[in-house]
Amino acid sequence: MLAGTVNANDDLSAPQFNYDFREFIYWIKTEADEKRIPGAALAIVSREGIMYLQTWGKKEVSADVPVTTDSVFRIASMSKTFAGTAAAMIVDNQYQNWDTRVTDLFPQLRIGNKSLSQEITLKHLVSHSTGLMPHSYSNMLDDGVAYERIKDKFHQIPTVCSPGECYGYQNVVFSLIADVVEESTGASYERYLAEEIFRPLGMVSASVGMEPYLESPDATAPHRLVRGNWRTTTTNPAYYSVAPASGINASIFDMTMWIRANLGAFPEVLPSDFLDDLHEPIIPTPYGNYFNRWSGLEKAYYATGWRVFDYKGIRAIHHGGGVRGFRSEMAFVPEANVGMILLFNAESNLANDVVPAFLDNLTDSI
Repeated sequence: MLAGTVNANDDLSAPQFNYDFREFIYWIKTEADEKRIPGAALAIVSREGIMYLQTWGKKEVSADVPVTTDSVFRIASMSKTFAGTAAAMIVDNQYQNWDTRVTDLFPQLRIGNKSLSQEITLKHLVSHSTGLMPHSYSNMLDDGVAYERIKDKFHQIPTVCSPGECYGYQNVVFSLIADVVEESTGASYERYLAEEIFRPLGMVSASVGMEPYLESPDATAPHRLVRGNWRTTTTNPAYYSVAPASGINASIFDMTMWIRANLGAFPEVLPSDFLDDLHEPIIPTPYGNYFNRWSGLEKAYYATGWRVFDYKGIRAIHHGGGVRGFRSEMAFVPEANVGMILLFNAESNLANDVVPAFLDNLTDSI
């Protein structure tokens, strides 16, 4: 068995929830143990609180320092859910509207190699429906080139369809959301998230950027498999330069607050009608992603910074993340009032199977 810390009610079949996740938890812990994943944190929550919370393993393989509920992970592309929410707040506060064209906000900016890309709006940004070639310039991020240097090449991105007509996942272009937030509010993107989301929700360890991560005494180290053994690896600063796409650091406790907020626990911060709009599907997502191989998946969409799945008759909201040395997954089902977050300080494909296992366990319990 894996050593860990439990800070929640162990009775997962408590009457107020009517769900029993012990099989799911046992599966994760067994698989993670077999793969010798360095460190992990798992939480299951409801709107009312934390149902289950456990951490295990080490912050870094060569040091005997355990992962705790305060340990900080890079959440990678799960950062997009915060960017979508920030954009929705900008619209809700009438700084902009969803139909605001990006080129109207930034007249000197040219996007795409066809004129129809000049019609890209804020709504297209948050839903990956810009019509631009998927993953445009992510290869430059991989090579360590920062966002500000890549922006000069936006006019070279191939336009593959009219904005709003097709889905194409982005990291670099998506990060224009930070530019929109800063242009609209006068605050830095980091400050806006801290003041409007992190602090109001009690996400005390959450931060944006490489410097807070490197300076945090609670930060976990990134790990990769090298000849069958886990080894610490380096951090690519370029992925921090696209903060809306992948720039957030957070603990498992922080992420429990985020999922609970999206389940409606804090209406003074995220009201119910705001959440309904946030989670409303905008564009279907095509086959080719790992989640399209889940046997229970019926339909998949992208909403405002969130993925939306119809899975075995239930509507699930999801996002995953992966960046050098880290993997993360989260999903919640508003109708069932339950959600799950898993954080690894290691690159492991085990993360690909976590959400369907969670949803299968849930649908078997309903």
